[in-house]
Amino acid sequence: MGHMDKTAHGAFWAVRAHTERLCAHLTAEDQCIQSMPDASPAKWHRAHTTWFFEQFLLIPSLPGYKAFSPDFSYLFNSYYETVGARHPRFARGMITRPGVAEVTAYRAHVDDAMARLIEQGGDLSLVRLGLQHEQQHQELLMTDMLHGMAQNPLNPAMIPGWTAPAHATDADTWIDCPGGIHAIGHSGGGFAFDNEGPVHDVLLRPYRLQNHLVRNAAWQEFIADGAYRSPTLWMSEGWAAVQTEGWQAPLHWRRESGGWAEFGPGGLAALDPQAPVRHISWYEADAFARWAGARLPTEFEWEAASHAPGLLERDDHVWQWTGSAYLPYPGFRAVEGAIGEYNGKFMINQMVLRGGSMATPPGHTRPSYRNFFHPDRRWQFTGLRLAMDL
Repeated sequence: MGHMDKTAHGAFWAVRAHTERLCAHLTAEDQCIQSMPDASPAKWHRAHTTWFFEQFLLIPSLPGYKAFSPDFSYLFNSYYETVGARHPRFARGMITRPGVAEVTAYRAHVDDAMARLIEQGGDLSLVRLGLQHEQQHQELLMTDMLHGMAQNPLNPAMIPGWTAPAHATDADTWIDCPGGIHAIGHSGGGFAFDNEGPVHDVLLRPYRLQNHLVRNAAWQEFIADGAYRSPTLWMSEGWAAVQTEGWQAPLHWRRESGGWAEFGPGGLAALDPQAPVRHISWYEADAFARWAGARLPTEFEWEAASHAPGLLERDDHVWQWTGSAYLPYPGFRAVEGAIGEYNGKFMINQMVLRGGSMATPPGHTRPSYRNFFHPDRRWQFTGLRLAMDL
């Protein structure tokens, strides 16, 4: 086996094992729940990421490969229209069969075949895409299960003993960032998704960024000042969401007798006032920035600043909402075929987030990485950093 094959083998098994570790403390019942249409059951994530390898690598490229079940293509396709019909997303929680044990057997069946394919010199670029795809679903698995566990009055821990990463405790300061022409997008070696390119130049005016992410203590002041009752702070659709959804605080905050608590992967714990705020929508981030006399950075300002070593606080706390709509870069073209449905088809009505979060697998992100969600979504580990014009 060549060096490249050994590297691919190691990466494949490491990613597949991490998915299983995330589910180590989940019961079969836990893995079936779907607490809202945006979330998917843990069992579905495990099966869908396996289907990806089967559909796009094993069936077309491994001679003699036999699909594990003819029904799984329908059950575990997500949004690949060119592949065929699929089970509705909002009804994934109704798939009690196949059970967890059969999904585990499915993963083992595909893993064994993938090992053979890699040894035979399969398309390593597609293997890499499949692994990056599974890492995306590892984060979704974690946040989807967190949302599901949060509906349980017993406040069960998805990952017993889990703790959030360390965060800054020093004072917030503003950092002046130069304007001028900046190259934006992924360049050089290594993996990148199609939406991270092509590289293009962007003209920026001089601006300022806060060195730290906005913290829970500042958000408590925002709440105490009546921000969730002040329509002038909000975009019209954001204010409608506040009223319709009854937002009074970030998702997973709880009012307890001793003050605010926060539900996380380790269960319910006292709110840490110095920790970065998390589980907020773009509408909330935008309203907070306006309340603070600032604004959200554009995704281009964020990326330009991220290239300066040590300039910004580490980004493994929360994805950071930006003021940029999720749109294609100049010259973007989706690739042909089903793989081309990966990112381009979602470039409408969504906002860009940058950075990474405590649920993001290590090594999965880079400065050019573009995450994206609709502006009302709150169940991901999402927060913000403030910006202003110079």
